[in-house]
Amino acid sequence: MKHITFYLDFISPYAYLAFEHMPEALAGVSHSVSYKPVLFAGMLKHYGQLGPAEIAPKRDWTYRQVLWLAHSKGIDLQMPAAHPFNPLALLRLATACSSPAEAGAPNRYVCETIFRHVWRGGADAADPQRLEALSQQLAPQVHRQAEEAKALLKNNTEEAISRNVFGVPAFEVDGKIFWGMDALPMLRDYLTGSEWFAGNGWDGVRKVEAGITRKN
Repeated sequence: MKHITFYLDFISPYAYLAFEHMPEALAGVSHSVSYKPVLFAGMLKHYGQLGPAEIAPKRDWTYRQVLWLAHSKGIDLQMPAAHPFNPLALLRLATACSSPAEAGAPNRYVCETIFRHVWRGGADAADPQRLEALSQQLAPQVHRQAEEAKALLKNNTEEAISRNVFGVPAFEVDGKIFWGMDALPMLRDYLTGSEWFAGNGWDGVRKVEAGITRKN
């Protein structure tokens, strides 16, 4: 049975959609999953990139597309009152809920609760009163103090970058990274033993030379 590490940030609508759609996308395929919250903004800084919501036309397109994707997949999604927002409180709450045996990896219930706090109902995800209510709801799941939760989030983000994760959602299996909700069919193909992955299609792309590089 293959194990999937699912890197996610609750700020990402694509991560939410992938989280909700994954059970259907991988139905009938034997696998296990660890959910690891990461700071997407930290990845963007590391790679020197802007986030999708920091480019105005791309921001509009992103929101239109995720609303359509949710509609097409039958997934309940409403844009929060403000986006982007600071997700640190949510991410640290998630890592605080990771069990003693799974440091930095909260269970699916915790991730589902936080994702739906953000992406269902259209309210402000960072509203202090809502955050307090969410914290109270998840209080029975909390196993770690604030400083440890903060350190675990940092560790998760550094681990993801060290494994060449550059965005969310990302799925790591056997050292291979599958990026984005639209990679779920490709992930399923790998998990079911497709011969394609034994050929040059995966590693061969590294031999393609860059014909030009952009000057800063």
